[in-house]
Amino acid sequence: MKRNRASRRAAFPAPFAFVALALALAAPAFLASCAGPAPAIPEGGPFVVLYAEFAQEVNSFSPVLTTERDFRAGALRFGDEVAREASGEKGQLAGFLEAVEKAGRGAIEAVPILQARSMSGGPLERGFYESVKARIVEAARAAPRVDGVYLSLHGAMGVEGMLDPEGDILEALREVLGPRVPIAASFDLHANQTARRARDATILVGYRTNPHRDFFDTGRRSGELLARTVLGEIEPVMVVTKMALLKGGGINVDFLKPFNKIFRAMDRMEKREGVLSVSFFPVHIWIDDPELGYSTIAIADAKKLASAADARTLAAAVSGEIADMAWAVRDVPQPATYSPEEAVDMARKAKLARALGTVVFCDASDAVGTGTPGESTWILKALLERGSDLVSYLALRDAEAAGAAFAAGVGAEISVSVGGRLDTVYNRPLAYSGTVIRAEETSYGKTAIVRHDGIHLIISELPMASPKPADFTKLGLSVWKADVVVVKNLFPFRYNFLLQNRKTVNVMSRGLSSTDVHSLEYRLVPRPVYPLDPIDGWRRAGN
Repeated sequence: MKRNRASRRAAFPAPFAFVALALALAAPAFLASCAGPAPAIPEGGPFVVLYAEFAQEVNSFSPVLTTERDFRAGALRFGDEVAREASGEKGQLAGFLEAVEKAGRGAIEAVPILQARSMSGGPLERGFYESVKARIVEAARAAPRVDGVYLSLHGAMGVEGMLDPEGDILEALREVLGPRVPIAASFDLHANQTARRARDATILVGYRTNPHRDFFDTGRRSGELLARTVLGEIEPVMVVTKMALLKGGGINVDFLKPFNKIFRAMDRMEKREGVLSVSFFPVHIWIDDPELGYSTIAIADAKKLASAADARTLAAAVSGEIADMAWAVRDVPQPATYSPEEAVDMARKAKLARALGTVVFCDASDAVGTGTPGESTWILKALLERGSDLVSYLALRDAEAAGAAFAAGVGAEISVSVGGRLDTVYNRPLAYSGTVIRAEETSYGKTAIVRHDGIHLIISELPMASPKPADFTKLGLSVWKADVVVVKNLFPFRYNFLLQNRKTVNVMSRGLSSTDVHSLEYRLVPRPVYPLDPIDGWRRAGN
């Protein structure tokens, strides 16, 4: 299937140049400002700060619910186990704990509640969500003393039958703690900020990198602001600006044009007198939500300025500057994508790239990192039809086929139907035959490799995003020996595979992570939105 040049514009960075993509949509804007409840500073210490992590990223269009099993495959810990494991992960909780130790100067005790983190997926089962929320809220209610709370969240979580679950948790905590105890939360760069979060949180902070590399630093920045607030050193005043703009999954690579200028500007802004923090959230577009859109957040220090009103004015101005910069680059062209058939032909022609390393296919339409089921068969079909002689590795979620491979055992020849069991709208089942060369239990459940000529199909019970070479090497597959490696994530592989990757091909077929927003079946996103509707600016009329 050939496509003209215009049709090849898409939303994924080009090989090695990492040129990021852009997708614009836009939603009505609101400006929600929050002065941040003034913290109660009791006489003497130690002060007590509770902390927890609850993170999941939803694809609202996925028919597959996220369950407790998905969290157990990621991280599900309680109490003291959270603190023991956090330092080894070097994530947001580790950064938060280091900040509390240093900025708290021995006057703050950090008390863990829980850590619950899963791979992106469909909406979270309501019952499991409510159980985790209850543990967090009840810990705050039962604690003899609470001087602050820190939450490591994603910001694009989805729960069956509800909107804005992160806002729901913050609201419940605020009801328990009252208006004066500071609450800080850190978020993924693609969080969808809401008016409720702006109202109930004191401090909201986001990642500053994409692909994400600053988990520790984000937790550290959040912890430092919370610790200084608890100690009475600062008085944060926060403004959340909502934009009528959607470009999630697009051009937001922090170190490349056009977004590199925005992130550098944020660094400069934080050096201004009275500015405590600046965050920018180019949102995850696969959420059907009435507040979907870009957000910018600025926090100013009322103690450095004449009044809280002056701090709010400064924060609003800084937040607005970032919004203006983001709007100015809304129409940056998107890099090319190719059909699965075109991708296989390109890999075959890339002889030097294959000789010196591998060709990486980014499965943009079934990007597990965006919450898709991970069972697309379109690339596999193209490899079977025109590239089975190439040595290729690709993962596909299919619990039934994985079970069949396990039952047959290593060395057995099997014929199975794969894919098309979960997503029956965009995906199709495919007949596949091969030799079982490996079968073992992994964090993805039963996992088997079934080889057909050069195709090494990794079949697993849970979806695999394959963001690192280790996802293949731990299964005995050397990336250096592959002609083609298929990954199901949009950004992390672009630096994780730097050593082996000699050519990246962004592959677009039918699927739940399509970056063509015209094809997404939004029901709740308010109109007019850009680019579905013509609008002249990011502000909603009347703001």
